[in-house]
Amino acid sequence: MKQTETDEIYSNIPLKEIPWNIENPPDALIQLIESGKIKPCTVIDLGCGAGNYAVYLAGKGFTVTGVDISESAIKYAKKNAKDKKVRCDFLRADVLGDLEKEVDKTYDFAYDWELLHHIYPENRNKYLENMQCLINPGGRYLSVCFNEKDGQFGGSGKYRKTQLGTILYFSSEDELRKLFSLYFDILEIKTFEIRGKTALHIVTYVLMEKRTEK
Repeated sequence: MKQTETDEIYSNIPLKEIPWNIENPPDALIQLIESGKIKPCTVIDLGCGAGNYAVYLAGKGFTVTGVDISESAIKYAKKNAKDKKVRCDFLRADVLGDLEKEVDKTYDFAYDWELLHHIYPENRNKYLENMQCLINPGGRYLSVCFNEKDGQFGGSGKYRKTQLGTILYFSSEDELRKLFSLYFDILEIKTFEIRGKTALHIVTYVLMEKRTEK
């Protein structure tokens, strides 16, 4: 989504009514942390929104940076961290822009939770090139997005319009495997059902590792 589009959503719709704004972290993210697969480290949250999951990770001992294209979302995120009394860095940045310069740091773990379906196929290589620049060699990256088998927003077609008027792209597990394997070693890929704010969604979860130079 464009900055003006997301700013309009965060400025005109109460947080509790924004579909993707869910305060409690998803079970799959909690399990990843509690299992020890990802231990406290430097982490960047791509498309952090109001910062709910960044705040959760900061409370678990992670050093967290959250980025979002919406200045309004970043204001919410900063207040969220302050209210929860945790330390997070939040900044407005475009994940399809010159992210390496805008962020100016690298991380041991990066994740986007339900961001990728907002990025259309023609822009995904640029996005993953940005991820390559932000993740340390051997660092890990988690991406979770809507699968084409999901029954929401019409239930068919790769592009679907939401109630907010945004248009999402629904991926197959196979196309995500092919996309990510160009840049990362895939450690785990699975498609399963999760509970959204008002409905169940089928998502594909991909945990990856940045290749180290030989």
